[in-house]
Amino acid sequence: MKNKIPFSLLPFNLLRRASQKFLGLGSKLKRFFPMLQLYLEQSEINLNSQEYIAMSITASLMSFVFLNLVLSTLLFVADVDKAVLISIITSIPIILFIIFQQVLYPKVVAGKKIKSIDKNLLPALQDMSVQLNSGITLFNILVSLSSKNYGEVSKEFDKAIKKINAGVPHIEVLDEMASKNPSIYFRRAIWQLVNGMKTGSDTGIVLDEIISSLSEEQLIQVQKYGGQLNPLAMFYMLITVILPSLGITFLIIISSFISASELLTKAIFWGLYLFVLFFQIIFLGLIKTKRPTLLER
Repeated sequence: MKNKIPFSLLPFNLLRRASQKFLGLGSKLKRFFPMLQLYLEQSEINLNSQEYIAMSITASLMSFVFLNLVLSTLLFVADVDKAVLISIITSIPIILFIIFQQVLYPKVVAGKKIKSIDKNLLPALQDMSVQLNSGITLFNILVSLSSKNYGEVSKEFDKAIKKINAGVPHIEVLDEMASKNPSIYFRRAIWQLVNGMKTGSDTGIVLDEIISSLSEEQLIQVQKYGGQLNPLAMFYMLITVILPSLGITFLIIISSFISASELLTKAIFWGLYLFVLFFQIIFLGLIKTKRPTLLER
């Protein structure tokens, strides 16, 4: 993962040097974000929580100054009274939004990584099982999977290959890879495989059991997803179909009695349109967030 601080106006290394003065403040604030260090490790951002907070503060202050300069200049050109005060008041909510996004960034990156791993894990393990039953060695299977299009799963196996080539034993590499991975399904699968290798069990049988377990988990997630869609569909029908239809009918009747102006009538109808559009976007977002992680695209 490439090191990055969102909304930063400076390159990463320069921002890191500039943030040294805020390390003390970062040390005090990190207690309010107890999960930040874990998210940084899972998203592979090579910073501790103290450094990340200090760099976020520095980036936010620079954005605040830059935004104020731009807004103040524009307001002065437009000959607006109290241009500096207005620019400061306008900048504050924008900067608060930036800080909020910076704090959430490692969690968002880790979440995307987990989804990519969970989505590609089952087909990758099925591929591994086919190759293993064909007599291909585990190392060659890992090499093959690392070069295929299994998203973050391929990247994890690629890292494992590099460590194995450096002389680290297979079992030790796989065990370490599982312990540092953010996906619970990936950790469970690799640990089961490692335990089978340690006890001398048939790797093919162990792998088949892992695939069977993940398939059952996938089925449970689909059933749960279907149960969640029913109330969401009712909510969607109520908000975006029934209420607007009744509202339009009611407005047509009322407007005939109060003789509403054409401008007011158009404004109300446009308001209803934006209302429906807003809830449709929310509904689509809910559908996407509730989608099971083990399902493929």
